[in-house]
Amino acid sequence: MQIEKQFIPQKLDTSVLQNGSVTFKAPSNIALVKYWGKEANQIPKNPSISFTLSACFTITTLEFTKIKNNNHFNFEVYFEGEKKEEFKPKIQTFLERVATYLPFLKDYHFKIKTRNSFPHSSGIASSASGLAALSLCLLQIEKKLNPSISKTYFNKKASFLARLGSGSASRSIEGEVVVWGKHPAIDHSSNVLGVKFPYPIHSNFKNYHDTILLVDKGEKQVSSTVGHQLMNNHPFATQRFKQAFDNLDKISVILQKGDLTAFIALVESEALTLHAMMMTSNPYFILMKSNTLKIIEKIWKFRKETKANICFTLDAGANVHVLYPENEKEKIYNFITSELIEHCQNNQYICDKIGLGAKLF
Repeated sequence: MQIEKQFIPQKLDTSVLQNGSVTFKAPSNIALVKYWGKEANQIPKNPSISFTLSACFTITTLEFTKIKNNNHFNFEVYFEGEKKEEFKPKIQTFLERVATYLPFLKDYHFKIKTRNSFPHSSGIASSASGLAALSLCLLQIEKKLNPSISKTYFNKKASFLARLGSGSASRSIEGEVVVWGKHPAIDHSSNVLGVKFPYPIHSNFKNYHDTILLVDKGEKQVSSTVGHQLMNNHPFATQRFKQAFDNLDKISVILQKGDLTAFIALVESEALTLHAMMMTSNPYFILMKSNTLKIIEKIWKFRKETKANICFTLDAGANVHVLYPENEKEKIYNFITSELIEHCQNNQYICDKIGLGAKLF
């Protein structure tokens, strides 16, 4: 049976649920092996693996009221207290994609109230946490209509639904480390949903820190959707996808053995490769800023001089995620505050670490 078919529910009796509200907090995540390039229906061209974050999250409340004889999606969107018409097209597309799996959607009017713990369009994956939170809220309504849904099924379907809104959102349901994309080294891995890393993670990676340096909080020069599309005719695409498959093999071993030196080399290479793909696409983009490079150079210098296990990664933007282990946090945090935050917009940064996944409120 196709995985997708198990997520189409039996007939649900919506007459038993007239109104109510649900609230979920869903985390952002930071990819270590990057996903860049996708097929139709949000299928990744290569697998990815991420740390689930803790302090960077979206909280979404979904209020619902039963309506009659409705043949379209009926919803309003509020972001941080303000009505946002410009958010509706993306959510409309998402609802169209998931309607087969949530057949009650047209039976209710929805009021979506959402807020982030971090600046919107700051280079932190707000679409990941936002679409994950919305998917969880919608699925909680299904659970109210069908209380027999198991936790395992709930998490799988939530990841499956979230992926249809934002690919990286599939990695924002569970923690601490999540894989999305089929890979022979990862048991039960799938192109249609994220799965928890199924093997023991070495203590070196427990409570791993991610201090996010907000170099540029403006809108991205190119959306991730457009960036993914540019991989379709990219001259280096085939080799890149092979590299990502190989790197996921390697990082699986690294996370189990606790090899911090190998972790640093792989994670930084992945970050720079992601940006190399953007710089060599047609059209091409440079999403790093001068301060991004200054931060990277300072990290390299500090690591060489102190042997500290500090490294960086980047998403599709200018901001820098500084990664380091729990037992070196004091020394590295002092370096960050004394040397790196001067390169941030308004000296702004976010202290985060590995988190445990989404939570119902």
